[in-house]
Amino acid sequence: MTMEKLRTLRKQKGYTQQQIADLLATDVSNYSRKENGDVRIFDDEWEKLAKALEVPVEDIREEKTSQIQHNDKPTLNDNSSINYNQYCNIPEYLLENQQEYINLLKEQIKALKEENEKLKKG
Repeated sequence: MTMEKLRTLRKQKGYTQQQIADLLATDVSNYSRKENGDVRIFDDEWEKLAKALEVPVEDIREEKTSQIQHNDKPTLNDNSSINYNQYCNIPEYLLENQQEYINLLKEQIKALKEENEKLKKG
Protein backbone atom coordinates (compact mmCIF):
# COMPACT_ATOMS: atom_id res chain seq x y z
CA MET A 1 0.00 0.00 0.00
CA THR A 2 1.54 3.28 -1.02
CA MET A 3 0.94 6.51 0.79
CA GLU A 4 -0.92 8.05 -2.17
CA LYS A 5 -2.22 11.11 -0.31
CA LEU A 6 1.28 11.93 0.90
CA ARG A 7 2.93 11.36 -2.49
CA THR A 8 0.30 13.37 -4.36
CA LEU A 9 0.47 16.33 -1.98
CA ARG A 10 4.29 16.29 -1.94
CA LYS A 11 4.32 16.50 -5.75
CA GLN A 12 1.60 19.20 -5.80
CA LYS A 13 3.67 21.31 -3.41
CA GLY A 14 6.74 20.80 -5.62
CA TYR A 15 8.87 18.94 -3.10
CA THR A 16 11.31 16.21 -4.12
CA GLN A 17 11.74 13.04 -2.09
CA GLN A 18 15.24 14.31 -1.21
CA GLN A 19 13.83 17.53 0.29
CA ILE A 20 11.34 15.60 2.41
CA ALA A 21 14.02 13.08 3.43
CA ASP A 22 16.18 16.00 4.60
CA LEU A 23 13.24 17.35 6.59
CA LEU A 24 12.90 13.98 8.36
CA ALA A 25 16.68 13.67 8.80
CA THR A 26 16.84 10.44 6.84
CA ASP A 27 18.22 9.34 3.50
CA VAL A 28 16.17 9.46 0.32
CA SER A 29 16.00 5.66 -0.07
CA ASN A 30 14.52 5.31 3.42
CA TYR A 31 12.00 8.08 2.75
CA SER A 32 11.07 6.40 -0.53
CA ARG A 33 10.34 3.19 1.39
CA LYS A 34 8.18 5.19 3.80
CA GLU A 35 6.27 6.78 0.94
CA ASN A 36 5.81 3.35 -0.67
CA GLY A 37 4.40 2.00 2.58
CA ASP A 38 7.29 -0.44 3.12
CA VAL A 39 8.57 1.33 6.24
CA ARG A 40 6.47 2.83 9.03
CA ILE A 41 6.08 6.59 9.32
CA PHE A 42 6.21 7.52 13.00
CA ASP A 43 3.91 10.04 14.70
CA ASP A 44 6.58 12.75 14.95
CA GLU A 45 7.35 12.30 11.24
CA TRP A 46 3.66 12.67 10.34
CA GLU A 47 3.69 15.95 12.30
CA LYS A 48 6.75 17.24 10.39
CA LEU A 49 5.27 16.17 7.06
CA ALA A 50 1.94 17.86 7.78
CA LYS A 51 3.65 21.09 8.82
CA ALA A 52 5.87 21.13 5.72
CA LEU A 53 2.93 20.37 3.42
CA GLU A 54 0.72 22.87 5.28
CA VAL A 55 -2.11 20.43 5.99
CA PRO A 56 -3.56 18.74 9.07
CA VAL A 57 -2.02 15.34 9.80
CA GLU A 58 -5.42 13.71 9.23
CA ASP A 59 -5.39 14.89 5.60
CA ILE A 60 -2.27 12.89 4.69
CA ARG A 61 -2.03 10.10 7.23
CA GLU A 62 -2.83 6.67 5.89
CA GLU A 63 -2.58 3.86 8.37
CA LYS A 64 -1.05 0.66 7.18
CA THR A 65 -1.92 -2.60 8.89
CA SER A 66 0.18 -3.24 11.95
CA GLN A 67 3.87 -3.88 11.33
CA ILE A 68 3.84 -6.53 14.05
CA GLN A 69 1.80 -9.60 13.30
CA HIS A 70 0.84 -11.97 16.07
CA ASN A 71 -0.10 -15.57 15.62
CA ASP A 72 -3.40 -15.77 17.48
CA LYS A 73 -3.14 -19.49 18.07
CA PRO A 74 -0.34 -20.52 20.41
CA THR A 75 1.48 -23.65 19.35
CA LEU A 76 3.41 -26.02 21.54
CA ASN A 77 6.95 -26.92 20.60
CA ASP A 78 9.13 -29.72 21.99
CA ASN A 79 9.73 -27.75 25.20
CA SER A 80 5.97 -27.25 25.68
CA SER A 81 6.36 -23.48 25.73
CA ILE A 82 4.15 -21.03 23.85
CA ASN A 83 5.59 -19.83 20.56
CA TYR A 84 4.35 -16.53 19.09
CA ASN A 85 5.48 -15.56 15.62
CA GLN A 86 6.37 -11.87 15.50
CA TYR A 87 7.70 -9.88 12.56
CA CYS A 88 9.12 -6.40 12.98
CA ASN A 89 9.88 -4.05 10.14
CA ILE A 90 13.14 -2.36 11.16
CA PRO A 91 14.53 0.26 8.78
CA GLU A 92 17.72 -0.88 7.06
CA TYR A 93 19.62 2.28 8.02
CA LEU A 94 19.06 1.53 11.73
CA LEU A 95 20.49 -1.95 11.31
CA GLU A 96 23.48 -0.56 9.41
CA ASN A 97 24.11 2.08 12.10
CA GLN A 98 23.97 -0.58 14.81
CA GLN A 99 26.38 -2.84 12.90
CA GLU A 100 28.85 0.04 12.47
CA TYR A 101 28.65 0.73 16.21
CA ILE A 102 29.21 -2.95 17.02
CA ASN A 103 32.30 -2.99 14.78
CA LEU A 104 33.64 0.14 16.47
CA LEU A 105 33.14 -1.44 19.90
CA LYS A 106 34.92 -4.63 18.77
CA GLU A 107 37.91 -2.55 17.66
CA GLN A 108 37.98 -0.74 20.99
CA ILE A 109 37.80 -4.04 22.90
CA LYS A 110 40.69 -5.43 20.88
CA ALA A 111 42.80 -2.31 21.55
CA LEU A 112 42.00 -2.45 25.27
CA LYS A 113 42.92 -6.15 25.45
CA GLU A 114 46.26 -5.42 23.78
CA GLU A 115 46.92 -2.55 26.18
CA ASN A 116 45.96 -4.80 29.12
CA GLU A 117 48.45 -7.47 27.99
CA LYS A 118 51.25 -4.86 27.70
CA LEU A 119 50.52 -3.62 31.21
CA LYS A 120 50.55 -7.18 32.60
CA LYS A 121 53.98 -7.80 31.08
CA GLY A 122 55.12 -4.32 32.18
